[in-house]
Amino acid sequence: MAKKRGVKRKRRLICAEDIRKFQLVSDPQISATGNEIVFVVKQVGDKNNYQTRLWLVETAGGEPRQFTSGKKDRSPRWSPNGEQIAFVSEREDENPQIYLIDVAGGEASQLTSFPEGSLGQFRWSPDGKQLAVVFREQHPDWTKAAEKNRKETGGSLPPRVAENAWYRLDGDGYFLEQRYKLYLVDIESGESRVVYDRDTIGSMDFDFSPDSSELVVSTNRDKRSMPRFWKDELLRIDVKTGKQKRIKGVPEGPKSRVRWSADGRFIAYAGREGTEESYSVENLELFLYDVKKGKAWSLTENEDYCLLAVAISDTSEAEFAPWFEFSSDGRRIFCRIGVEGEMRVASLPVRGGSLSFHASDYPDCAPGNVSSGDGRIALTVGGPTTLPEVAVANCSLNDMAVSQLSNLNGPLLRQLELATPKSHWVKAADGHRSQAWVMKPPAARTGKKYPAVLQIHGGPHAQYGVGFFHEFQVLAAAGYVVVFSNPRGSKGYGRDHCAAIQGNWGSVDWTDIQGVTRFMQKHASIDPSRIGIMGGSYGGYMTNWAIGHSNEYVAAISDRCVSNLISMSGNSDFPLEPDRYFPGNFWDRPEERWRQSPIAYFGEVQTPTLIIHSEGDLRCNVEQSEQVFAALNCRGIPARFVRYPVTTSHGMSRKGPPDLRIHRLQEILNWWSCYLKRKPA
Repeated sequence: MAKKRGVKRKRRLICAEDIRKFQLVSDPQISATGNEIVFVVKQVGDKNNYQTRLWLVETAGGEPRQFTSGKKDRSPRWSPNGEQIAFVSEREDENPQIYLIDVAGGEASQLTSFPEGSLGQFRWSPDGKQLAVVFREQHPDWTKAAEKNRKETGGSLPPRVAENAWYRLDGDGYFLEQRYKLYLVDIESGESRVVYDRDTIGSMDFDFSPDSSELVVSTNRDKRSMPRFWKDELLRIDVKTGKQKRIKGVPEGPKSRVRWSADGRFIAYAGREGTEESYSVENLELFLYDVKKGKAWSLTENEDYCLLAVAISDTSEAEFAPWFEFSSDGRRIFCRIGVEGEMRVASLPVRGGSLSFHASDYPDCAPGNVSSGDGRIALTVGGPTTLPEVAVANCSLNDMAVSQLSNLNGPLLRQLELATPKSHWVKAADGHRSQAWVMKPPAARTGKKYPAVLQIHGGPHAQYGVGFFHEFQVLAAAGYVVVFSNPRGSKGYGRDHCAAIQGNWGSVDWTDIQGVTRFMQKHASIDPSRIGIMGGSYGGYMTNWAIGHSNEYVAAISDRCVSNLISMSGNSDFPLEPDRYFPGNFWDRPEERWRQSPIAYFGEVQTPTLIIHSEGDLRCNVEQSEQVFAALNCRGIPARFVRYPVTTSHGMSRKGPPDLRIHRLQEILNWWSCYLKRKPA
């Protein structure tokens, strides 16, 4: 009897609910020996929550294995001898604590006993005897005990009282006058003591000296630190006495992520010279401070790259923070650079020289750390049709060989028919070229024209990239051509491309968006009569701007938008200072900000618009969308307003509850189905 031939299983289209099946890999950390990598796996639990656990994989190969059983384990860090891993967990209650676990196995033991509050980053001392930890205690009026007491006594919610503009942060909430402090935690006893508590904003970074006797800390001690981010300093703190010494010879300007070289000769930090605020179009550079000579200089001042050029995705953490580490021999510094939509690993010599890019076959890299032993790098790698997975990079002077070690999402991805974006360079009316990508439906037929959606990223000083974007894949699977671009204002294309819109939104960025629209109208796979536009944050701003200046889009979706720069200037968690990024102010010189406000042009809008916003958004207040909805209703323009609860934030589409993220995608699909799937009247 003849054997039946194997039947190739037909792939299916991706859908919104597939978010529940993703295993999102992040924060890979390689041991000192270079033999193993610990990493975090995040996935949706059975109670509409996110669960994070630690996994291990050997760099020589083999199947990754789950290492911890907690449901909220994160931030794993190897002990210097490679025998233990310290990590943050919320196990017994909701208070985060640091735990220790032997790599050989066994149960994790709780090390710290911090009160209720927020636990930030931590680092091992090179001698393995203590941890440096940043922690911010919860305000006493907002602890669980205070809440319980109010319920028992019938007390009212207390007022929030602030005397400093830095009292809240989107995704972090209201912390009022509470600030992060730097603690030292003894590994043997778990006892902790404050070693530094004068930081006034809470974004300090730190590192131990090679002999564990000192800490270097980047900090801001200015009383008005929020508008004066450039007042950052570098301090050297004696671990035993707590004595502080300000490092001289460094230029004035913002400073972050400090790292001490293994030989103690250099301290590296990310920074910028001058009084530019943290939200800047200027490149964030890599500085080196010579401890012996007492002098600092920029290693990248002649390179037109920015350490904060981050590519946005909805399946990886869009952390707007620089990454760099010294090589194990101290001769080079590895860094992560975003360029033309790719997130690449690069390096440059400590003694001076040009930047070299590595691992060209992996355009979406997120490095974790460098092994102090053999100098290998732990990282995640991904792409437009592959979710991030753990990898290890073997480094040489001229190249970097990358080996992928995990494939947790492989079984799911093999079931899916995915769209692959194709890069194009689009010329605007003034001759400027910007990069755009086109994602056609997976089963698109040659010669057939499809409805299309133009996506605009937030920031604006960020960029779209080549990472896996679930929302884009869902739209392509639903039969839309998805086009996304990096117009002027985006990072990743040099300082001038980014700075072109400083204090002048709705100018050449709109020129570039119009250029992409013309490109779409001429594209062989796009029906020019069925083009929609959408975006979030600044992308919502530009969507609002577009429908106020053009009626060529069939419909629009404005997500967590900016509509009024006057009110936005005062109600964001980052108030917009007078005559800094934008000209004028928002009280008695608002003219320029009003000119750049999309709501000022809503008398011309004819485009049906879906409006999406979170009531807990502290970055772009929900009133920005309330103005859009009210204006459209007053003028009789079709509009739908979807408001997500106060428990969600500006990052709801990436970090919100799974059911609400799915709900948002369904709202988007329903809106486009209503307006783009049918031929316009």
